[in-house]
Amino acid sequence: METTNYKYAGVTEKIIGCAMKVHRYFGLGFPEVVYQRALIIELEKLCLKCGAQVEKDIYYEDHFISKRRLDLIVEDKILIELKAVSELDKACHNQIINYLKVFKIEVGLLLNFGTESLQFRRFVNTQTAQ
Repeated sequence: METTNYKYAGVTEKIIGCAMKVHRYFGLGFPEVVYQRALIIELEKLCLKCGAQVEKDIYYEDHFISKRRLDLIVEDKILIELKAVSELDKACHNQIINYLKVFKIEVGLLLNFGTESLQFRRFVNTQTAQ
């Protein structure tokens, strides 16, 4: 399947490649923070700008509600949500979909390091990708 037509395909492919390298090195069984820190090292080797634990405000109808920390933002445009769980469930998918919508981010990757092989899924916020 050709992925080069996807928005930010070149960057997301690099991110997934880096995540696979980290997963090959550590395998499963570590907490998210271990994978996150190693992934940042790999992304920075490729000169990709990373923001870890980026704090963002949540608003409802122009009213401040709360703050939320996002696992990683790459190149100020791609949200990376990291998991280290044995199985991704609907809540994991809903979380990244909601983050993309609330924070008006176009593209997100859900990466799960908690299985034998790295699991990854790409999400697009169709409300911003017009």
